[in-house]
Amino acid sequence: MEVSDEALLAGMAAGDPQAATAFVRRYQSRVYGLAVAIVGGSATADDVAQEAFVRAWRFAGGYDARRGGVLTWLLTITRNAAIDTVRLRRDQPYDPDVLLAVLTTSEASDDRQIEQVADTDQVRAALRRLPREQAAAVVLASIYGFSAREIAERERVPLGTAKTRIRLGLARLRDDFEVSDDKSA
Repeated sequence: MEVSDEALLAGMAAGDPQAATAFVRRYQSRVYGLAVAIVGGSATADDVAQEAFVRAWRFAGGYDARRGGVLTWLLTITRNAAIDTVRLRRDQPYDPDVLLAVLTTSEASDDRQIEQVADTDQVRAALRRLPREQAAAVVLASIYGFSAREIAERERVPLGTAKTRIRLGLARLRDDFEVSDDKSA
């Protein structure tokens, strides 16, 4: 007979390592899958998943079944841990010229970012065809998740200019890769 999620959480709250082990085994693939979907890399996703289970262990006593199911609670914890990780990564200093050099050279110097791109050479070639300002805006928005306002501040340009650079750069990339905006197709 399978132990309920609530019973496992109660065991975790009481400090039972067997309950924690059973809980992790039950949900490790779902937690890891969500972490990968948010942070991208598998090593980072491992760290996020571990942090999510540590937080679940720490806050197991505060779980309230009236507010949602155990899986929803755990995936919310995972999502929050992943977002914290992404935010920390975004706060790292960067040099747009170095970033563009990495993406436009023929040698990959940062495989963690490049491995997420299906066809690196095509993306590099398309980025090289963009004006430097548009390429920087697209990379900062797409890879690093910066908002147009953040890009405008970092590039020291008006907000409208940053938005235009992103829009034009993405439009040119869509044309290069022959991506259609037509949703009926």
